[in-house]
Amino acid sequence: MTVFGRPLTLTSTTIPDLVVVDLPVHGDSRGWFKENWQREKMTALGLPDFGPVQNNISFNDAVGTTRGIHAEPWDKWVSVATGRIFGAWVDLREGPTFGTVYTAELDPSRAIFVPRGVGNSYQTLEPDTAYTYLVNDHWSPEARYSFLNLADETVAIDWPIPLEEAEVSAKDLEHPRMADVTPVRPRGVLVVGADGQLGRALRVALADVNHVEFAARSNLDVTAPELVGARRWRDYGAIINAAAYTAVDRAETEEGRRDAWSANVTGVVNLARVAAANGITLVHVSSDYVFDGTLDRPYREDDPVCPLGVYGQTKAAGDSVVSTLARHYIVRTSWVIGAGGNFVRTMASLAERGVDPRVVDDQIGRLTPAVELARGIRHLLDTEASFGTYNLSGSGEPVTWAEVARRVFAAAGHDPTRVTGVSSEEYFAGSPVPVSPRPRNSVLDLSKIEATGFLAADALADLERSAG
Repeated sequence: MTVFGRPLTLTSTTIPDLVVVDLPVHGDSRGWFKENWQREKMTALGLPDFGPVQNNISFNDAVGTTRGIHAEPWDKWVSVATGRIFGAWVDLREGPTFGTVYTAELDPSRAIFVPRGVGNSYQTLEPDTAYTYLVNDHWSPEARYSFLNLADETVAIDWPIPLEEAEVSAKDLEHPRMADVTPVRPRGVLVVGADGQLGRALRVALADVNHVEFAARSNLDVTAPELVGARRWRDYGAIINAAAYTAVDRAETEEGRRDAWSANVTGVVNLARVAAANGITLVHVSSDYVFDGTLDRPYREDDPVCPLGVYGQTKAAGDSVVSTLARHYIVRTSWVIGAGGNFVRTMASLAERGVDPRVVDDQIGRLTPAVELARGIRHLLDTEASFGTYNLSGSGEPVTWAEVARRVFAAAGHDPTRVTGVSSEEYFAGSPVPVSPRPRNSVLDLSKIEATGFLAADALADLERSAG
C-alpha cells in the first residue's frame, strides 16, 4: 500500500552504494504526485549526481510478471509509477561483495538507486504495474553487460510467486548461473601522458589495478578536437592527466609559448569537456609556478595564484578550467625528480667527474620524487578524498637547490664544499636563450593532504639513508 507523507530519507543496504530511498508522495481522492528525481534535494541528502540521460518505463499487466537479472554498465534510479513489485538485486561487480543479494518491496513511495554492475530484477505483485527507471548512459553495441539466471540456486531468491507459476521469458531463464557470470569491472582509469616522467611512475603505482589504461601522445592526443569521440568515455571513472608541457624556459619563446598553451590549456579544456559530459573524475597535475614565490611561509591551496612566466600562466589557466568540474583533483607539486635525467643524478654525475658546480641558492623548496607524486594521486582516488586542490610534494625541511647539491655530493662520498651557491641573477646572467622567472619560495603546505592520511617521504633523508 502506498504510504503518503513519508519524509525524504536514505537507508543503506548490505550492498555498498545500493541505497533505498523513502519518497514524499502527496495524494488525495484524485490520486498522487511525487518528485521522482529532484536533483537539488536528493544530492543534498547524499545521493550521487549520476547524470541520468534516459527515463524508461516497463508496464506489466499481470501479477507475477518477473524480469531480470540484468547488470548494465550504467547506474539506475528505479521507481514504481503504479502497482507494487518485489525487487531482487545481486551484486555482480568484481570484488568482495560479488554475489550479495538484497530484496525489498517497492511501491510509488519507495525507490532505489542501483549502482553500475548490480543486477536488477523484479516481480510484479499487483496488476497494471508500471516500473520506471532513469539511466545515465545509452545502449551501445560496445557496452559490456552481465546477466544472471533468475532461478540460480546460488543466490536463492525467495520469489513471492514461484517462478514456475510466474510470467518469465525463456531468455531470462537461459542466462548463466553465478559460477559462469563474468563480474563487472569498475569503470576504468585512463592515464594520459603515460610515457612522461610522472606517467612512468604511475605505471608502477597502478601496476596492480586491472582496470587502468595508459595512453601516450602517439595514440591519444588530448589537444585534438576529435578527443570527444576517441573512446567510449562512459566506461571510465577517472582520467589522470600526466600530459604537460614542462620546458619552462622554452615556453618564453614564440614557438614554445604556442606549444605550452596548446598542451597545458587546450588539452586540459578538451579533457574537462569529456569529464563533465561523462561524469568522470579528472586528476590534473599543477605546479608551484602558479605562485610568484614572494610569501615568507609555505603556500596553501587557497592562496591566490600570481604566475611570473608563461609556463606558470598556462598551468594557472588549466587549473581554472579543471576547478569548474564537480569531480576533480588538482594536485599541485614542485621540484619533481623521476626516472631518466634529473637534478639529483646530474649533481651525482658532476661529483664523480670532478666538476665543481655553481648552483642557485636563493630558491627554496622540497624535492618530490615522481613515485611519491604517483602514490599520492592513487591515494586520493582510492580513499575517495573530498574533491578539490591538494598540495603534494616531498616532505622534510625546505632547502635551496645549492643545499640539495651539497647533500647529493656528501651522500656520494664527495666534499660538499665543492658546490658554490650563487643568486638566480648570477646563474642566468648571459644566457643565450630566454629565461623564465622562478618563484623564490616553492614550499607547499602539506597539511590538507596529510589530513587524508597521506604522508609524503623526505627525498633527501631517503637519499642520505641509502648512502649510509
